[in-house]
Amino acid sequence: MKISKQDAYNWFSFFAELPYGEEILPKQQEIVYSTLSQIEASVEARRKKMQKEIPGLQTLEDRTFFVGEPEHFPKGCRSCLLGTGLGAVRKTNVCNVRCPFCYDYGVMEQIPPIGEGYWEIGGTRIREEDVPLLLSTSRIAYVYLEPFCEIDAYYGIIGRFAESGVYQHLYTNGTLATKDSLKKLGEAGLPEIRFNLGASGFSDTVIEKMAIAKEYIPMVGIETPMTPEAFESYLAKKEKILGTGIDFINNAELHLNENNLVNYMGEDLYMYRAGYLSPIWSRDLTLKLMKIAGEEKWPVVVHDCSNRTKYARGFNMKAKEGGWFGASDYASEFSAIPFEAFLPVLANPEFMFLEEEPLPPGYGAGDIVL
Repeated sequence: MKISKQDAYNWFSFFAELPYGEEILPKQQEIVYSTLSQIEASVEARRKKMQKEIPGLQTLEDRTFFVGEPEHFPKGCRSCLLGTGLGAVRKTNVCNVRCPFCYDYGVMEQIPPIGEGYWEIGGTRIREEDVPLLLSTSRIAYVYLEPFCEIDAYYGIIGRFAESGVYQHLYTNGTLATKDSLKKLGEAGLPEIRFNLGASGFSDTVIEKMAIAKEYIPMVGIETPMTPEAFESYLAKKEKILGTGIDFINNAELHLNENNLVNYMGEDLYMYRAGYLSPIWSRDLTLKLMKIAGEEKWPVVVHDCSNRTKYARGFNMKAKEGGWFGASDYASEFSAIPFEAFLPVLANPEFMFLEEEPLPPGYGAGDIVL
């Protein structure tokens, strides 16, 4: 079924009036998935045209796209997409900034602590001295909120993993980083650090800290959700950013959950493979930036860390875990489809479906579907 845009709007307007999460019947589900597919097909057709205009566009075994020299492609991303995946390490439950794109927007004060002396790895609490038990882990990432809120706790565990040859990378907004703490991370053996520049509004001070980090840590890059503000900041501060000597720029396609959706209601949204919900402009802007980077031959890798990339990651991780053919951990962040969020794109006269068909009998808006 290739539902028309008008029929999709009529039905989604009806669904949006229902209590959130109310179960709908199979024929109505067919309408829902047809609508999501129609929006997605239109978005992907436009992006394929955009990709053809990017000089030097490369793929990592068809799992993600980038421009730049492959040796600058972050090893942590290679592990996600080609290797055994990343072990997520969490210590802190706090952050010093509040970003509208944060997955924990509005619920930051409700995040439970890990506990004094503990680390959470793979959902399990451990102490630093338990690291020898975990050496089958090949790559790890220090994620969740802001590690520099208590960075002194990180040096020891980073050192233990480094001695065992485990590759590690750490995410930070960079606002609390200092020359001393960055130097200590390098001395502990941290091989890669990623700065979320969007969290600081592309602060000049944080950009300067990236240059300092490059003095002590082998691989330094940017990883931030792509927003209109980020795109404009990349262009406005291009020389300063590239002058830091960083290796890569990961432009994450902004995806939404039940916490941060409120900040993007009214935007044109789509669902990739009925999973991640994102503003359409997010990946579009990444492809525009990659085109500029390819034309100007930027000395960094610019990586399209898109929903497609996460989709590929899901297959890779389940396959490495021995999952069945087609198994994936890629899924929607919502407990039910937020129908109201799709009304703006369905009402947008400039957004067109590629192909439309009349609804079969019994599928019209207002029909009782049995």
